[in-house]
Amino acid sequence: MSAVSDLTHIGADGRARMVDVGGKPETERMARASGTIRMRPETLSAIRDNVLAKGDALAVARVAGIMAAKRTSELVPLCHPVALTDVQVEATLDEALPGVRVEAVARTTGRTGVEMEAILAVSVTLVTVYDMAKGVDKDMLISDIALLEKRGGRSGHWTRERAP
Repeated sequence: MSAVSDLTHIGADGRARMVDVGGKPETERMARASGTIRMRPETLSAIRDNVLAKGDALAVARVAGIMAAKRTSELVPLCHPVALTDVQVEATLDEALPGVRVEAVARTTGRTGVEMEAILAVSVTLVTVYDMAKGVDKDMLISDIALLEKRGGRSGHWTRERAP
């Protein structure tokens, strides 16, 4: 077990604190995350055919995911504001689930990583798909949200060894 002094977000007094990244070098950073939402086949068809009452679920959800990534520091305590250079969100229909698979990639050149931005982009994209389709299917299931890969910073390149 770590001593309190070994915890990066806990000060010597035991209180939560933001980490000082001022002395860290700026490096190119990237994080990739994914997740799924499972639904009834007819719900997936309604999304594919763009016949939901609220409109184009995937288009709205992608924009929501990008917006969420840009606001991560407002939503997740102790996260630094990050000047994102790129956020890409892909939402893919998957008949095998049935449902939607979402993948997000966040990039920056900075002193701290963008893992939380990628994960939050995926999460909000999935929640928005749920919101757009809940009128026809309240039984949808959001799951498997995970960081898949990160690059940059002191720890370098990391890739998840097994799929979520």
